[in-house]
Amino acid sequence: MQRILILGGGVGGTLTANLLVRKLRRQLKAGEVAITVVDQTGQHTYQPGFMYIAMGGERADKLQRPERGLLDSRVNLVVGQVEKVDEPTRIVHLKDGERLGYDYLVLATGSRILPEAIEHFDTEAQHFYTAEAALKLRKALDGFKGGRIVVAIAGMPYKCPPAPLEVSFLIEAELRQRGLRQASEVHFCSPIGRAFTIESVSEMATPIFEQKGIELHTFFNVETVDAERHVIGSLEGEELPYDLLILVPPHKGQQFLIDSGLAPAPGGWLPTDRATLQVGGRPNMFALGDATDLPLSKAGSTAHFEAPVVTERIVAAIEGREPDHKHGDYLGKVMCFFEIGDGKGTLLQFDYEHPPRPPKPNQVWHLGKIVFNKTYWHTVPKGRV
Repeated sequence: MQRILILGGGVGGTLTANLLVRKLRRQLKAGEVAITVVDQTGQHTYQPGFMYIAMGGERADKLQRPERGLLDSRVNLVVGQVEKVDEPTRIVHLKDGERLGYDYLVLATGSRILPEAIEHFDTEAQHFYTAEAALKLRKALDGFKGGRIVVAIAGMPYKCPPAPLEVSFLIEAELRQRGLRQASEVHFCSPIGRAFTIESVSEMATPIFEQKGIELHTFFNVETVDAERHVIGSLEGEELPYDLLILVPPHKGQQFLIDSGLAPAPGGWLPTDRATLQVGGRPNMFALGDATDLPLSKAGSTAHFEAPVVTERIVAAIEGREPDHKHGDYLGKVMCFFEIGDGKGTLLQFDYEHPPRPPKPNQVWHLGKIVFNKTYWHTVPKGRV
């Protein structure tokens, strides 16, 4: 029997498992293949919704569903925390002592946030990378009566690269709606020399900062938070005072990947082939989503477009054939909506060879994102889009 083990029950792991079932239906029925997903909580979370909790338009309970209900019934689900991958024996060790063998391993383990890496983060800074933190930020915004809001980034890469810009634009719009704009300043700190990593997106976003009166600070890599003075300091030596600080926390890959020798420290990102998605040249190990070291957005749509490639390569190996040319290589496709406030948005769509050309922001793309958020549970994890 061929054992396919998928670590991670997010969009990448769930979608890959369901796609594998479709393509290996005959082998599953004959008992020739077994597919298992390991998830730490057994709950599937729609992380893009966290930003909307912070902006007052979403509830945490609407963003989580049992993983079992999203997986095909022919997929085994194990709820547990991975401790180590023993590659020579092809065994995954869980912290409760359970051991799971594999012939093919899919690492859809996402990324982890480390706010504790910045001293005073917990008492001074807000963020929106968990449901709890997003709700806390919402309460801070509700209590804000004017002053200086600073949105900054404490380390790259991080999940959903447009999100800090979106939050800046949405907050500025909210301040106007609440009659607080004249009593407030909004500052955005970019760790690089422009507003966004992709030049064409930066060219679109920079005029919006200017139109909204948001001050853009470039080459500002957050290093310290001074709790007494309410000032953040950058690696470049600049200081910026704040009344409300929204800080993207440092991100890393999973610690067990480092401990297992699969991902290098300190980042913990898996060395992933940009076309095949194989990890370190291993023919039976694949990575997708946030866990990889690919120079792409760490976003759900990345995993969405990678899952069919991982599926095709595993199925081809099991069936003893070459991968289909159309689906066997990942071309770097990513797609995400981009909010700018005032009920408007745009779309970022690109791949390795073609940078995004965002259309002029309008209501259609904003509504598109709202519709996508509402239909996610019925479409993406089940492989219907």
